[in-house]
Amino acid sequence: MSSLAAARADNFYYPPEWDPSQGSLNKFHGQHALRERAKKIDQGILVIRFEMPFNIWCGGCNSMIAKGVRFNAEKKQVGNYYSTKIWSFSMKSACCKHEIVIQTDPKNCEYVIVSGAQKKTEDFDVEDAETLELPADEERGKLVDPFYRLEHEEKDLKKKKEAEPVLVRLQRLSDAKHSDYYAINRSLRAQLRNQKKRVAEEEASSRKRGLGIRLLPNSEQDAATAAKVKFSSKFDKNRKDKRALINASSIFPGLAVSSTSNKRRLELESKRRKIAATKASTLLAGAYKPSSWSQNAVSSSRQKVASVNVRR
Repeated sequence: MSSLAAARADNFYYPPEWDPSQGSLNKFHGQHALRERAKKIDQGILVIRFEMPFNIWCGGCNSMIAKGVRFNAEKKQVGNYYSTKIWSFSMKSACCKHEIVIQTDPKNCEYVIVSGAQKKTEDFDVEDAETLELPADEERGKLVDPFYRLEHEEKDLKKKKEAEPVLVRLQRLSDAKHSDYYAINRSLRAQLRNQKKRVAEEEASSRKRGLGIRLLPNSEQDAATAAKVKFSSKFDKNRKDKRALINASSIFPGLAVSSTSNKRRLELESKRRKIAATKASTLLAGAYKPSSWSQNAVSSSRQKVASVNVRR
């Protein structure tokens, strides 16, 4: 050992006061080789790490304890099944410190809950789980009969013959797919090259259009959706204005003056809208719009120049 600490960790350190007549180091120190795990060894109890074999419901707080959860359990022998020992494992649940006792059942090759919990029953379909259905106890007893066993074997052979063509076809398909590794690798690399080439072309076309994202190739659905989109034109706007004038005009001849005034008012409103649209377009184009203060300053300067000219 390289150091004294490593020697003590491996129990190879013998103190000066130790004598071979005193026995082993564990006897000299007055402790068991398993340390705290064997604190009840005089009662036949050994502390082990027990793993839950199935899902259970805790009897104290009715919470589920999943399969595979580990506990520090006290293991002791409670009986025999012929020459096989029956072991009992007692542990405390982590949720409510409720004591759970589980025993082995060598006769049925399973674990049995004695107290403190209840096994969670889970039913599943054999076909969905893709497992084999074991025969029931009654069928196991019937298999002793040679005639029943012969009929059972005939059914199994019939099922095998029915499933054999499917299995053979699947095996041939698998062999055909994985027989030539060079051809498979070649086709895969060709697909990757074509994909990289297509992506590069799409990125180049996007850069030409000034876009920072890659555009996907055109499809028939995109073309049909774009064809359904309609943009409003000047013709549609004029048609709407004419329809508005017609709807606003009166159908009675006595109200010609009022209809004429309404027509005039609608024409003025349409002109105002056109002027507002023109101003908005000039602002969007970057044209300069003089402020009210600058307009007042220009008008006052013009008046001053005119008054000077009159004095002269």
